[in-house]
Amino acid sequence: MFVAYFWRIKASAVPFALCAMTLDRVVLHRSSNVGFFKSLGTGKGETFTPRDANPLQWGLIAEVKDADTFDDSLVIKRWRKYCTEEFRAIIEPISAHGKWSKQEPFVSSIKDWDGQVIAITRARIAWLHTLRFWRAVPPVTASLKSAPGLIAAIGIGEAPIGLQGTFSIWESPAALRDFAYRGAAHQAAIAATEKYNWYSEELFSRFAVREIRGSINN
Repeated sequence: MFVAYFWRIKASAVPFALCAMTLDRVVLHRSSNVGFFKSLGTGKGETFTPRDANPLQWGLIAEVKDADTFDDSLVIKRWRKYCTEEFRAIIEPISAHGKWSKQEPFVSSIKDWDGQVIAITRARIAWLHTLRFWRAVPPVTASLKSAPGLIAAIGIGEAPIGLQGTFSIWESPAALRDFAYRGAAHQAAIAATEKYNWYSEELFSRFAVREIRGSINN
């Protein structure tokens, strides 16, 4: 299973967050309870440029053997000490296409799911196409924010430039499919991606929501 955490912090805790982005990786690599993981910055997800970045919200996605043990781990307790609000979701992969850091971490473990779903997208943008990508993003993000069935969405990234994605929560798989395959703006972006090949790596994944605690709404 996987867990996703997002923490809101006070401005005075930003130095801690910046240090934790590095230090957490050392601890998580050594944990026998943790497999694939990514520490994440967040943003509004409107332009996917540095001005979107939100230094007061940070995240973590991890594959874990035991979610309760991980929830009581040093890494989580340390973030909890500095945060003003915590979001946690326990999720199971439904489907995934593409790679994240040359890995395919989200192996499908569930089928025939009709409850809430989480979609995680992630892309490594080819530098030559960065400006073209930024120009294409606003219509898609505007349509996402108003999409029927969307509960919440934020931008995520491993770096301020070049490694961007989205984390969104949907009422049902049908609502997510309607946005992905019927929305005009999203279809135009898919066509542009095929034409310009602006990603050097990309991933689209869907997850069944087993449990949610807290909120990611800004």
